[in-house]
Amino acid sequence: MPTSPDLLLPTDPGVRAIARELYALAGPQPIISPHGHVDPALLAEDRPFPDPARLLIVPDHYLTRMLLSQGVPPAELGVPSVDGSPVETDGRTIWRRFAAHWHLFRGTPSRLWLERTFSEVFGVDTALTPATADAVYDEVAARLAEPEFRPRALFTRFRIEVLATTESPLDDLAAHAKLAADGWGGPGGRVVTTFRPDNVVDMEFDGWADNVARLGEVAGVDTGTYTGYLDALRARRAAFVAAGATSSDHGHPTAQTLVLDADEAARLYDRGRRGLADAADAEAFRAHMLVEFARMSLDDGLVLQLHPGAVRNHNRRLYATHGRDVGGDVPHATEYVHALAPLLDAYGNDPRLRVVLYTLDEYTFTRELAPLAGGYAALYLGAPWWFLDSPEVLRRFREAVTESAGFYNTAGFVDDTRAFCSIPVRHDVARRIDAGFLARLVAEHRLSEDEAAETVVDLAYRLPKKVFKFEGSA
Repeated sequence: MPTSPDLLLPTDPGVRAIARELYALAGPQPIISPHGHVDPALLAEDRPFPDPARLLIVPDHYLTRMLLSQGVPPAELGVPSVDGSPVETDGRTIWRRFAAHWHLFRGTPSRLWLERTFSEVFGVDTALTPATADAVYDEVAARLAEPEFRPRALFTRFRIEVLATTESPLDDLAAHAKLAADGWGGPGGRVVTTFRPDNVVDMEFDGWADNVARLGEVAGVDTGTYTGYLDALRARRAAFVAAGATSSDHGHPTAQTLVLDADEAARLYDRGRRGLADAADAEAFRAHMLVEFARMSLDDGLVLQLHPGAVRNHNRRLYATHGRDVGGDVPHATEYVHALAPLLDAYGNDPRLRVVLYTLDEYTFTRELAPLAGGYAALYLGAPWWFLDSPEVLRRFREAVTESAGFYNTAGFVDDTRAFCSIPVRHDVARRIDAGFLARLVAEHRLSEDEAAETVVDLAYRLPKKVFKFEGSA
């Protein structure tokens, strides 16, 4: 269905009029996407997208987990299995099954994103229903067959200035090397990698010891000792920086940080390599390594992103049948004030360090996160992500944190998505919410129109570009 020009803008006519003017400034700004999970091979290879189901449904755990909650197994939606169980392979069958359950998404951000992807990206305004499933499928499939809908062409049409992907230190960065060899980043744009070391830091990660050995092979450094392990991490960080990385990303279960002396850290590392580490050891090592990574950031300049608060693979049956990252994770309460104190004591007032802090626990916005970001030079607040990435929470975020942290201790919007075609609509939602929030401040005579106009562009474009060190881009 066509998008209303007043989508998500305030309902009060006077405030809405101001919001329209502000959105007119923010909406056309280029996209800075500093955190996401698009596969860089998508752009490096620039192959046509697969059928609509494999593009829009199969890889989107926001969609498949909702149907699972209503008794539809992921295998019936084409989600690959890891246990050898049969999986539906016919795209049209998957699409019809999804359309039959479309009503489950009423009021959700998933519906908003997907409907706007249909209309804004593919030009398909037919409302999805069980009766129109084939018609919508055919319209999208027809677009996907056109050269203008290849990944690189869409990158340019989306006005993406920077797209950051996320790779493990074990990744050979071949896709990024191919993009560099092609001299391609889209007209005026570029694709960069992000250093995500969870699989070689978290002792509770499946195959951690083997991953650490592989880290040594990739880096050309012996990881048999803790000192060698740190050297290998530094070497891989240097390779990522050379490939364009400006940040690292850390998806720890908690925000805990800890300063250990070198001998104790080495003992923990050795216990982990020998398979003797328990849960407390794993937590202590993760916490210590966050401080180590902050120290490394002082040397190589990478912005440190921390994404705590997810209980991974909570749905154990789903994990056993389909593996990681298919919708089996849930948030949990997260403490920041005491957890971050060791890192902040060491480096929190050092302007050379930038830490972008995220949460899945919105109750901490006012109580912990905004006061922390408003009191330490190194800290910035990341946008609501994952389970909190919705119009309602984006609005509550501004209401909760602005009083203590202002606008300029926040880091701009991140789409955090694997769904490449949804990137522009997700950024547009955030820009509309910010336009509405700022319009209210103007209407209440708390902000001048000129200040609001400058701020809405800062939030959409200039601030993420600055915080994530993309100043050298177009």
